[in-house]
Amino acid sequence: MSNKNISEDDYTLFSEFLERTCGIVLGPTKQYLVRSRLAPLMRKYDYSSLSQVINDVINGRNRALRDCAIDAMTTNETLWFRDKYPFELLHTDLLPKFKGNRQAVKIWCAAASSGQEPYSIAMIASEYQRSNPGFAGVQIVGTDLSTEMLQKSKDGIYDSLSLSRGLSEERKRQFFDDADNSSKKVKSDLKRMVSFKQLNLLDSYAPMGKFDIVFCRNVLIYFAPEIKSAILQKIASVLTKGGILFLGASESMAGLSDEFDMIRCSPGLYYVKK
Repeated sequence: MSNKNISEDDYTLFSEFLERTCGIVLGPTKQYLVRSRLAPLMRKYDYSSLSQVINDVINGRNRALRDCAIDAMTTNETLWFRDKYPFELLHTDLLPKFKGNRQAVKIWCAAASSGQEPYSIAMIASEYQRSNPGFAGVQIVGTDLSTEMLQKSKDGIYDSLSLSRGLSEERKRQFFDDADNSSKKVKSDLKRMVSFKQLNLLDSYAPMGKFDIVFCRNVLIYFAPEIKSAILQKIASVLTKGGILFLGASESMAGLSDEFDMIRCSPGLYYVKK
């Protein structure tokens, strides 16, 4: 008989592990989240209790289990063209700034999840390039901590439910091929605009080089203030001067960094590196 309960001690130990490993702060009342996310691992790895799962995740005896637990806790829902305004601004205001450049615009999505955000950016860039033939295009890098999500991103296959969340019928026709009766696959020319890499946001960003635009949206909300500040500092270090940063609609840089100027738009806002 399995035991899916989680003790206060186990929850505290796992919360400390998650913050130490990923920077994510759960707080004192998210036991239900840990229970629901980790319970499937009991069956997958043949454990009889969540306590055993948590113990082996923390002590690192089973690397695959550890990676699966991190994946489970860092996997988040996403959708196409989330919040709309960053993508509208990209097309109308931001990509035109690079129109005369000979080199492709380098864009980093710092939390690629299952790929909707980087592929949404690629669609915008493709549409912009069609009406601006002299534009040199974009190079998009999507990173995520979750190896499972990165594989989904690389595969670029989405079921009908995923495709219904923020994607117009016109864009489905233009940018996807049928994979089977209920799924579609991102077309190869769009895929070529995007590469995916694993990255822990607590690690160094230097190996990735410099970027003109960074999307780091709906990520900082999971971190403690000092980690948020460190992440923003590192993002600033890989942004070109005048480079652009998008945060999530509910996220603020107030009190965390003085490396950026805020640009208000209607709707939305973004930040420019000083």
